[in-house]
Amino acid sequence: MGKIKVAVLVGSDSDLAMAQETVKVLEELGIEHTLNVASAHRTPEKVKKIVKDSEANGAEVFIAGAGMSAALPGVVAAETIKPVIGIPFEGKAFGGLDALLSVIQMPPGIPVGSVAVGKAGALNAAIYAALILAVKHPEIRKKVEVYRKKLSASVEQKDKKLQDIGIKKYIEENRR
Repeated sequence: MGKIKVAVLVGSDSDLAMAQETVKVLEELGIEHTLNVASAHRTPEKVKKIVKDSEANGAEVFIAGAGMSAALPGVVAAETIKPVIGIPFEGKAFGGLDALLSVIQMPPGIPVGSVAVGKAGALNAAIYAALILAVKHPEIRKKVEVYRKKLSASVEQKDKKLQDIGIKKYIEENRR
């Protein structure tokens, strides 16, 4: 494993589809990262090892995503003094509310930054990590600025299309 800036952990292989959203943004921004599956409950020693190995390899920020009890972000935070961003993943029983509450209800002194439940959270976790890194790394700051300009341009393009073709046709075309 070479030098990394962000270590991404998920609690189960069923979380990989959401984690892929995080990884896509990290890759777009050129941020070196790792991705591991490790369960806070089933493989706690593996979680500890990944955190220590990631720190030894340069990790400056951790992203941990999990569903249900979502203990993984808190366990990661207990093992490092680096920033930890928790992504609550949607579950079948409570739609991710259980995971969200687990991520945000950390005891005093062991904070975890939280993002939205699901795909939006997975995307925002990568951006949030980039913003943390941008304080120290000007090249990442520039990439985040470019990323935001692309978001802005996308909204402008959508509005132009709406103005050109009208709401009915716009909605119809976007259903496909």
